[in-house]
Amino acid sequence: MMMVYATLLGRVLLQPSRSISSLHATKPSISTVRVLQSRYTTNTKSQNHYENDKRGKWFTLPPYTSTINGSVLGIALSARIPAKSASETTALKWVLRCCPELPRNLVQKLFRLRQVRRESPVMESCNLGDQGQEHRLKRVAAKDSMDVGDRIFLPISVKVLPAEKQDCHCNEEEINFIRGLELYKDAAIIVVNKPPGMPVQGGIGIKRSLDELSASCFSSDYSEPPRLVHRLDRDCSGILVMGRTQTSATVLHAIFREKTLAASNDDVGNKRRILQRKYWALVIGSPRRPKGLISAPLGKVVVDNGKSDRITVVENSQNLSSQHAVTQYRVIESSHGFTWLELSPLTGRKHQLRVHCAEVLGTPIVGDYKYAWQAHRNWKQLQWSNIEDNSNDKSLSEKILPFALDLDSGSISEKHPRLHLHCKQMVLPDVSKALQDVQLSSDYDFSQLASLKFDAPLPPYMKKSWDILRP
Repeated sequence: MMMVYATLLGRVLLQPSRSISSLHATKPSISTVRVLQSRYTTNTKSQNHYENDKRGKWFTLPPYTSTINGSVLGIALSARIPAKSASETTALKWVLRCCPELPRNLVQKLFRLRQVRRESPVMESCNLGDQGQEHRLKRVAAKDSMDVGDRIFLPISVKVLPAEKQDCHCNEEEINFIRGLELYKDAAIIVVNKPPGMPVQGGIGIKRSLDELSASCFSSDYSEPPRLVHRLDRDCSGILVMGRTQTSATVLHAIFREKTLAASNDDVGNKRRILQRKYWALVIGSPRRPKGLISAPLGKVVVDNGKSDRITVVENSQNLSSQHAVTQYRVIESSHGFTWLELSPLTGRKHQLRVHCAEVLGTPIVGDYKYAWQAHRNWKQLQWSNIEDNSNDKSLSEKILPFALDLDSGSISEKHPRLHLHCKQMVLPDVSKALQDVQLSSDYDFSQLASLKFDAPLPPYMKKSWDILRP
């Protein structure tokens, strides 16, 4: 699709600009033409459309209005300090915000080829007549700052582009399944209970990912798809937060980033943290202490002759690049040689909880064959003679879930248990309320902003392991 856009844009830019009359003469079919919808912060729905320039040569974007700096707001929320709503925006950012459907590299190419113009209110006030429009429009660079009231003009030809397919290729059962994962939704965020076995993001060999499916199933009332702000491993389950708009996603990114930076700077005191995450994990063995704080740097090493890599604790950071990683843990209960742990990552490093459990605590997570394959070599499943469960085994095995997901098999009563790691609880600030408040006041104090609390139930196979180990 990107190559199609690039090829078409190249043809468009090489052709002379056509008038509105010539565009009407060609009469391109509706199926191959789309009018890009604007996507910027407004209070009225009528402002969500572009204005067509009467003279036909340019495609006019809405006038620039002061915007919210998501990064600054996220930092202010993390520190619970006042934040200023207004921020400086470049011409490139404003075009991307108004035109979420346009690929970023194509917008950048328009700026490089000097095809973008700007008209300021000061210039517009000079009544030069229709013939003076060309003189009033000035070229604008991608990094030029926008002033309130500025209008950006793009070549009229960008209106005629092949329609990007947004069709959902899911059947009704699949759509209902994805929508059934929803735990919470407001104007700023969507929170889902990610099932184990479903990748969060697309990649090589991945046909269906949660971000792609969410874009199809959760975007009915929004022109832009939900955006990921953090990750969960494919085999991990639990709470996943997505931003519904570019601004809210930027705010959430900043909150997650500030959490990691604070912990990396040894700021792990008892002050209330604005973002809290609690995972449940079933581990083999039991830690020596019922609770504690793990602070062990992590680094990446290449294994299998360069075919793969893994994360490991770095003893000497001078010989290998590493990242500071901090995890709080608490024992929930122990039974039959297994322990349920509550893990709170204070930093957000790749595979942090899995490596800290396996290499620092010496209690690898059940089903983690990447970091605990030796502990599973002599695995002996626990026998469970629950009459009620045995009577339901047949019905469970016959239950077929969409996307070939199996949420029932994989408990500790089976020969090959699945990863027992689940993001069960999360506390984060009410981003939607913060965005509303900061628009009403230029300096808003977030010290009293309420928090949102979420709790995701365990997947069936982990619930079964929990029931097996109950005294």
